[in-house]
Amino acid sequence: MTSTAISNKMANAIRALAMDAVQKANSGHPGMPMGMAEIAVALWSKHYAHNPANPKWLNRDRFLLSNGHGSMLHYALLHLTGYDLSMDELRNFRQMHSKTPGHPEVDVTPGIETTTGPLGQGIANAVGMALAEKLLAAEFNQPGHAVVDHFTYAFLGDGCLMEGISHEACSLAGTLGLNKLIALYDDNGISIDGHVEGWFTDDTPKRFEAYGWNVIAAVDGHDVAALDAAITRAKQSDKPTLICCRTVIGKGSPNMEGTHNVHGAALGDKEIAAVRAAIGWTAAPFEIPADVYAAWDAKASGAALESQWNTAFQAYQSAFPQKAAELLRRVKGDLPTSFEATVAAYIASCVDKKENIATRKASQNAIQALAPVLPEFLGGSADLTGSNLTNWKESVNLRRNIPGNHINYGVREFGMSAIMNGIALHGGYIPFGATFLTFSDYSRNALRMAALMKIRSLFVFTHDSIGLGEDGPTHQSVEHISSLRLIPNLDNWRPCDTVESAVAWSFAVQRKNGPSTLIFSRQNLPYQERSAAQIADIAKGGYVLQDVANPQAVLIATGSEIELAVKAAVALAVEGIAVRVVSMPSTDVFDRQDAVYKASVLPKGLPRTAIEAGVTDFWYKYVGLEGAVIGIDSFGESAPAGVLFKHFGFTTEKVVAAVKRTLGQQA
Repeated sequence: MTSTAISNKMANAIRALAMDAVQKANSGHPGMPMGMAEIAVALWSKHYAHNPANPKWLNRDRFLLSNGHGSMLHYALLHLTGYDLSMDELRNFRQMHSKTPGHPEVDVTPGIETTTGPLGQGIANAVGMALAEKLLAAEFNQPGHAVVDHFTYAFLGDGCLMEGISHEACSLAGTLGLNKLIALYDDNGISIDGHVEGWFTDDTPKRFEAYGWNVIAAVDGHDVAALDAAITRAKQSDKPTLICCRTVIGKGSPNMEGTHNVHGAALGDKEIAAVRAAIGWTAAPFEIPADVYAAWDAKASGAALESQWNTAFQAYQSAFPQKAAELLRRVKGDLPTSFEATVAAYIASCVDKKENIATRKASQNAIQALAPVLPEFLGGSADLTGSNLTNWKESVNLRRNIPGNHINYGVREFGMSAIMNGIALHGGYIPFGATFLTFSDYSRNALRMAALMKIRSLFVFTHDSIGLGEDGPTHQSVEHISSLRLIPNLDNWRPCDTVESAVAWSFAVQRKNGPSTLIFSRQNLPYQERSAAQIADIAKGGYVLQDVANPQAVLIATGSEIELAVKAAVALAVEGIAVRVVSMPSTDVFDRQDAVYKASVLPKGLPRTAIEAGVTDFWYKYVGLEGAVIGIDSFGESAPAGVLFKHFGFTTEKVVAAVKRTLGQQA
């Protein structure tokens, strides 16, 4: 059989599996897998370095399906090449608890590198992975020892390119010269609504050339030999490469190919029969001929690739044992043995200094303390470094030919966050990036994806309330903290001083199974005195900051409002009302504590008042309908911070009155 003939059969196997799985589920997207089948053959059978027996092999190439709705393409490839993904799992496409969910999900299906579906984020993740590879290679490779040396490949479609995040991420990729990033564009001219020329007429090749990419245009997306040649050329470039592949969506479907009808719905039994006849596929549904399995099988070649790398890595270990051990530690995501002692020493120094500083500065001080023992720190800011304070004394700004550990992301909040996710997924670094809290809105879907994927991305948000003052309501966060707390598996920290900021950073760094936000003030906040036991309890998310014998009520606050709670407690004491003050820097972490601990902090039967410079609704889960919340349920104003807090009622007098009302006393 000629190479062309077997390539055709390999591509048609993808088409058959895709249309059969979608038909059985009566749900899914057969058009893209059928249209990109030859592209997959060219990449996966001729270039993609991977080992199906070990999907986590350190030096594997990374493959991302940015147009994740075509997930059956990826599942077919994983099954055919020998991953632990059975035909039964393909039959269970889109069904409960299967390994073949509607869109690819990392840690659900072996061989999936990232969760995709929200268009554009996959290519942004790919930028992060390619950046991580480049930086690790610069840090660990030695002459004659290229132990980090792999490519990142991404499939993407018109929808990914229409999403603005593709501009943010791909522009930065070109600037940084990420030459081991290769994107293959499924240029089929179709989206859900039909032919895209009515709403998408960009000159995509020129657009990417302007970014600084190597562009290989007008490649026949159904010619495996032409695609193979294009990928070979791309691998030689000193720039990231976009290969523009002209394809027909739903290729092989006599009555539906080239139309939006094949994009997102089952073909139907009659059309599937017509496809089988048109492409000469005689096998029954979910059956693959032995010669096709043999052509696709990558188990032996993958094992050989990893074995060769293992031999090379053993030589590297012998020559550079410390570097080898450090690389393995970082890829595993383990922290250095000195981490806990470093944190303890830094917290002790905070207690000694008792600084009254903005928590954004406290955050920078924490970064400065941790960075010497965390070479995996990879910080950054979306063009607000001087305000977010994410750099440190020894940090080096990343440039095209300067491997650094601090990234100037530019004004690209969404791109930054999705790139960070790619870095975290690749391994070897703990990424953190910052912007103002109000601009977390731009990043929100990437934060959600980080939480869904349970990865260690750290999102730093400063200027956390009306306390930023004169910039006004466009920049003043009101609803943001509460809305972030609604995202499952996202830990949100809003510390009140240097000690809580240190604990928040420590907890976020140690958390391997999910992302965290670290939310800091612009304005100076006073240091709060605590015992050693209280400091230990900060890591529980909420704790008793100040207590009294026989408290009559509880004040709960976070961040900058702790100062107000403490002052109100003093004023109430003067009036003979004993009040406990609870600091709750992370409601998410507090909610995970056992019932006994939570009751010890918030005893039943004691009236509660919560204080936070944000919307009030969230806090009723803690104070109850009979409790009180001091917050802000409108947008802000342009004025100095002190004026704003007084205007919106963040005063001792108002807190005292609210507590009295919860006690049934006349305010």
